[in-house]
Amino acid sequence: MIITTTESVAGHKADYVGVVWATSVRSRHLGHDLYAMLKSLKGGDIRSYENLTDNARADVLKKLESNAKAQGANAVLSMRMGTTAIMPGMVEVYAYGTAVKLKKS
Repeated sequence: MIITTTESVAGHKADYVGVVWATSVRSRHLGHDLYAMLKSLKGGDIRSYENLTDNARADVLKKLESNAKAQGANAVLSMRMGTTAIMPGMVEVYAYGTAVKLKKS
């Protein structure tokens, strides 16, 4: 499946299927939060949160693909992804786009 941030794919015609989205909400346990808080005082990368968001992004892309396939699509165009903090130590990662059926033109 093609998932792209562009509005089209060169050499293909896109037939609209629908809007598709996916979300993932993740949290760390207290030990990681305390370590991250101490690490933030010193500065630098906080690997536990990087891993948290990286894993959530990968999960969201898998869910987005699955949701698009369930609608009969073979591609997602104009995909956008974002994150938001729901509460301290808890993050939501979301993605959305336009599910389409691509055909070579």
